Amino acid sequence: MDKSALIESVISQLQSELALQTEAALGSKDEATNEESRAEDKYDMRSQSAAYLAAGQARIASEIAEAIAAWRTLVPRVLGPGDEIASGALVTLESKSGRTHYLMGPQSGGLEARDGRNVATVVTAFSPLGRQLLGRRAGDTVKIADRLGPVAHLVAAVE
Repeated sequence: MDKSALIESVISQLQSELALQTEAALGSKDEATNEESRAEDKYDMRSQSAAYLAAGQARIASEIAEAIAAWRTLVPRVLGPGDEIASGALVTLESKSGRTHYLMGPQSGGLEARDGRNVATVVTAFSPLGRQLLGRRAGDTVKIADRLGPVAHLVAAVE
């Protein structure tokens, strides 16, 4: 898998989400400040509700911008089988049900990074799985919660 392409995939997804949230925040701000949204009586909360919505959307946009900055500073290090899993690592887990790939990232856990034909799920050090993976090496075992209880997964590769 191409780690640089996976990272670019995450950044691209975040940029699309940032554009969407920015547009939504601007629309809500326009609604809040529009003359037609002025309160008609003391119980009319349209303008205030739109202002709260705009503030929330602007905060989300700011968080996405921070995530983009964090991903842009991530340097995809080359890791080998004896290296510990750290931020930027591409991890392959193997269980009876097959192989899964995870990209240890600084933020945006849960996104699916693609390098064309391959998919890796982004995991952060703040997630339960991320906490288990940090410091592990190829050959180690981690347990992932499933519907039927914890399932053992072998760390098949660390890149």
